[in-house]
Amino acid sequence: MSEYPYRGEIIMDSKLIVIAIGGNSLIEDAKNVTVESQYDAAKKTALHIAKLIKAGHRVVIAHGNGPQVGYILRRAEIASNELHRVPLDSCVADTQGAIGYQLQKALNNELKGENINVATIVTQVEVSPDDPSFLNPTKPIGSFMSKEVAIEHKEKDGWDVVEDAGRGYRRVVASPAPKSIVELDTIKILLDNNVVVIAVGGGGIPIVKDEDGNIIGREAVIDKDLAAAMLAKSLNADLFVISTAVEKVCLDYGKPTQRSLDKMTVEEASKYSNEGQFAPGSMLPKINALVDFVKSTGNIGIVTDPYHLYDALSCDEGTKIVLS
Repeated sequence: MSEYPYRGEIIMDSKLIVIAIGGNSLIEDAKNVTVESQYDAAKKTALHIAKLIKAGHRVVIAHGNGPQVGYILRRAEIASNELHRVPLDSCVADTQGAIGYQLQKALNNELKGENINVATIVTQVEVSPDDPSFLNPTKPIGSFMSKEVAIEHKEKDGWDVVEDAGRGYRRVVASPAPKSIVELDTIKILLDNNVVVIAVGGGGIPIVKDEDGNIIGREAVIDKDLAAAMLAKSLNADLFVISTAVEKVCLDYGKPTQRSLDKMTVEEASKYSNEGQFAPGSMLPKINALVDFVKSTGNIGIVTDPYHLYDALSCDEGTKIVLS
């Protein structure tokens, strides 16, 4: 396992760090979701990532895109009488470019004068056509619909739809496991040339390959944290960091007995997961992705919020997940 101080100075030698930031981290106010406000949020995250880059670390950034894909789908619904529907794989590609642009611009502004380049890679991620999630889609996307509209989409467009807790109907899609990253060699070349890379946005564009090796896009959603973990493993990153809404992982979250963790082993993380300490829709997939990375590489996983990304490399900021 890599040498890593849990007390004392910031790590000074160069590390390869994969950072996964959530799509919601670009939405600070649900009532103000303009492009300008999303850029303002991106600037705040970029400020802390830029500190890592200026310290000499090589950085790859992955990001979520849930809210942004939702906006694209909603626009398509409103304009459905005049414009064509946008397939989900194209929505993911659109958000990779748009969010990548926001992060590139913010990082370029923070790094001006440093002679450092930043590049966004529109990233395809291969999934298995036989992934069981395709037979049982469960990931909700888009807005709520009436029963009548849901039935119409099911019959006309082949959508899978479900009733959602009395609030209406929603479309659901598969969430297959990532298998491989099509552009991995390109990402490695850029890193070898000291380029800051933004990749596997939104978990990557889900694709399958036919018997001739041709790429075919699939309408599905790949978990962003699992895809980022796979990228971190493929690059043998020294650190895999998931940036989320909390500074540290907590036990008994929201209860009077709530307490934060500075560090936990993969065994402890698995124990807490089995005890139901981590919510399935939020912290649990992040812990699972980090545990997978740490078990595969022996290196360090970290959970923290955007404001402590730099300080998480010091003694006690964030929660570190270690092999033992």
